[in-house]
Amino acid sequence: MMKRQKTPTAGLISLGCPKNTVDSERMLAELAVAGFTIGADLASADVVVVNTCGFIEPARQEAIETIREVVGYKSTGPVQRVLVAGCLAQRLGERLLEEVEGIDAVVGLAQRDRIGRIAIDVLSGCEQRSYLGSCPQDCADDSGRVLTTSGHWAYLRISEGCSHKCSYCTIPAIRGPFRSKRPEQVLREARELADSGVVEVNVIAQDTTQYGSDIGLKGGLIGIIAGLEQIDRLAWVRLMYLWPVGITGELIDTIARSEKCAHYLDIPIQHADDAILKAMRRPDNASRLRALIERLRAAMPDIILRTTVIVGFPGETDAQFERLLDFVRWARFDALGCFAYCREQGTPAAALEGQIPEQVKNERVERLMLAQQEIAFDKNASLVGSRLVCLVDRVEEDGVRIGRYYGQAPEIDSICIVEGCLARPGQFVTVKVTGSRGYDLLARAT
Repeated sequence: MMKRQKTPTAGLISLGCPKNTVDSERMLAELAVAGFTIGADLASADVVVVNTCGFIEPARQEAIETIREVVGYKSTGPVQRVLVAGCLAQRLGERLLEEVEGIDAVVGLAQRDRIGRIAIDVLSGCEQRSYLGSCPQDCADDSGRVLTTSGHWAYLRISEGCSHKCSYCTIPAIRGPFRSKRPEQVLREARELADSGVVEVNVIAQDTTQYGSDIGLKGGLIGIIAGLEQIDRLAWVRLMYLWPVGITGELIDTIARSEKCAHYLDIPIQHADDAILKAMRRPDNASRLRALIERLRAAMPDIILRTTVIVGFPGETDAQFERLLDFVRWARFDALGCFAYCREQGTPAAALEGQIPEQVKNERVERLMLAQQEIAFDKNASLVGSRLVCLVDRVEEDGVRIGRYYGQAPEIDSICIVEGCLARPGQFVTVKVTGSRGYDLLARAT
């Protein structure tokens, strides 16, 4: 009797941003199509793919540590091959093979949709170890994904790459220039997600406000919003990564009138001192940022604003940091991420004089985040007694539901801890806020 051949198994680790999550979901689909059983325990998979981030030094260090850990499985378990994909593979190329011994292949961004075929070849003993190539010239089709999110929410990528010239950023060098998907492709992917049970899409790009500008569309993001509104099964549409300068009055009005667009915007300002913004090569200034925030809140009094800022940029004086701190206290963002500047080789900012000591940068991060914490806790206290509509994400072992209201984006924001609720993941429930626990809200179903 002929012995039945074992079906190969594959595991995948996804590091970095939501754009990487989408790529990982596409790679899982390609591995499945190639005949792999996916979702295997990493230590027992035949092939493990590590989809890396290479944006800043901390992300690179996390990726290197993860790769080394996975390579270690080859000597302690059944893992036979380790493939490294994503931004770090694209950025370092074959140098990554020298930096971490035991990698079987590096796979560039342009080879994402060939990962299944590559995995088969490498597992079969193919000696080729480099699958790189230049960045794709278009924005790849992201349909047919294996969702790694909760199943009722997903990311919807509308473009790839970036053509902005921020002096500190490596993304254009890694991901290539900005390129939009055609509107029909975006909406086709959104309908596919909705048909699979997704009720919340989180629209992502390096700059969602720029969508369509490279393919001759005027008001491209507005058109996408209109199209998403026509998909019955979608309940929430969340816009992420909007450059402040691209938020027009027409876009504000569209969001304010929309029945599905969450009154939630993620607007990375990066700083609020004019000289630092100029050195960063950002097109904003503090006055315009103030005016934008005032306009948004006038149009949507219930709007939730998230932002990110960078402290310790070369030349940042104490006074300039204090201006940023004062701006944050004035703006009272609902959520904020603060990052210490990283000196990235090859960027214009890396050559600037006045590099700030790490200790000073870390102290500034701590001061700013403490100020933001006070704001966030005050806002939580103001919500006690109010009623919110929550989307249930998961059920804990003790029966407590974990959910989010429209002001909480998945994976990056706080959560609602809901008691007295029988709703299943993917269902909406009305709750009354009873208190808070740190950044999270405590609530009871009504």
